[in-house]
Amino acid sequence: RREGFTVSIGSAELIAAFRMPPELAVAYLRSKGLKVSGNWREVWQAAHARAFTVAQSAGYDVLGDIRDSLETAMNEGQSYKQFIDSLEPTLRKKGWWGVKTDLSTGEIELHKGMDRPVELGTPRRLQLIYEQNIQTAFMAGRYRTMKEAVVTHPYWEYVAVMDERTRPEHARLNGMLFRHDDPIWSVIYPPNGFRCRCRVRPASIASVERRGLTVHSSDGYITEYQYQRRDGSVVPVKQIQLPNMDKPFRPDVGFDYNPAEEYYRGAA
Repeated sequence: RREGFTVSIGSAELIAAFRMPPELAVAYLRSKGLKVSGNWREVWQAAHARAFTVAQSAGYDVLGDIRDSLETAMNEGQSYKQFIDSLEPTLRKKGWWGVKTDLSTGEIELHKGMDRPVELGTPRRLQLIYEQNIQTAFMAGRYRTMKEAVVTHPYWEYVAVMDERTRPEHARLNGMLFRHDDPIWSVIYPPNGFRCRCRVRPASIASVERRGLTVHSSDGYITEYQYQRRDGSVVPVKQIQLPNMDKPFRPDVGFDYNPAEEYYRGAA
């Protein structure tokens, strides 16, 4: 579908009503260089807008294969199952599959400083890669088209899916309207975490007046809190708490920035 790009994810659907051709999303993905990393946080925030990375990919020569398969999925509207089925043979052939083991002992390797195993290619992980990259790429393309229309549509509305899977904090933002140049979009422009399905849609002055909507401002309401990682290090994370919020909205750690904005600046 183009009127609301739809891809199947098992019993539910990932729906992003972008009303745009996939070429803009693919262009965003293709614009990113390849960056091998041991952990996704090694390529931090704005760098993610310029580099495509998959954690634990070092030494396997699989980044290009994964990105090419994502491009095909976006162009052809493939489901995550089709994406996995086409990519799995290549990843298996290159040894990037399953849970990583220490060849000297045969024991499962653990992430440094963590008690969970190092996971390479698995259906669960490939589904996450598929969902996250498609959502981010389409939102980046959408950002560009909305920026080009701000003369007639200067307001942007946050839209959550509003079903049983929607996170309560994301649901609280549903329907909230801000100017396109409000600093809040540098913090809450979707996706706001892994498997976030939120989006943004533009609104004209006439439609805002006709619907009687309130245009909010984040001026003075964006702050930071200190998040402590499992390894003991601390990183600042932005949050927003408007007067009508009983508690702040916090994007997931590492998601409190706008990759679409970074891409738009570079493409302008």
